[in-house]
Amino acid sequence: MNEQLLYGVVLTALPILLSLSIHEYAHARTALAFGDPTAKSMGRCTLNPLVHLHPIGTLMIVFVGFGWAKPVPVNPYNLHPRRLGDIAVSVAGPASNLSVAALCAIVLRIGVWRGLRVSPPGTLTPVDLVAFLLIYTILINLMLCIFNLLPLFPLDGHHIGRETLPAHLRNDYMQWQVRYGMYVLMGLMFGPRLIAALFKGAVEIDPLRWYMAHARGPLLEMLLDDRTWLEASRALMKFRGYTPF
Repeated sequence: MNEQLLYGVVLTALPILLSLSIHEYAHARTALAFGDPTAKSMGRCTLNPLVHLHPIGTLMIVFVGFGWAKPVPVNPYNLHPRRLGDIAVSVAGPASNLSVAALCAIVLRIGVWRGLRVSPPGTLTPVDLVAFLLIYTILINLMLCIFNLLPLFPLDGHHIGRETLPAHLRNDYMQWQVRYGMYVLMGLMFGPRLIAALFKGAVEIDPLRWYMAHARGPLLEMLLDDRTWLEASRALMKFRGYTPF
């Protein structure tokens, strides 16, 4: 790993770790608000990233550019009302990421309105770094929000799907999720890359990338105006050689 890429790993890992910590904290804090102290009793009701780190998920952040934190333990039988509490706890994580993205977008838009400009090519300034960190944090949090809403085990979306189904369908739904959900998710994440590597020249079909791109686009349009997105794009291009992906 060269010096430039190492710097990029550190630069991009910090927003990812912070975003993952906020996501897990939101789950834990919402569970506590609905009567379940399980996460708090295990020290998970905190923004400290070290508490939420997952060994494999952290390595994935370093080498792949995306990873995950340790899931927050929740006892649904402590939640009152149980179904509403379960939905609220599941929604809290993605909602927190959307909130972080919106906050960073507001800061970035205010900066651009007040004259923030990315420097010309060939130069690198503190303003460029701030702009990059803001737009990168926006993109990471939108990705976490959208990704976790997929209705597949063990993501938040499968909990939401379960609690919105009629009672007589929930048991079969959960049996399918526990048995196949993870495999479907892994297939969506790594299947297209594996097919592309095994079959050179094969037509690339990537449903997950399509979903992420088409869900993220409208959100970005709502958060950023054209002038702000232009400066954000310039900041991303400035650090393109530094990022690990």
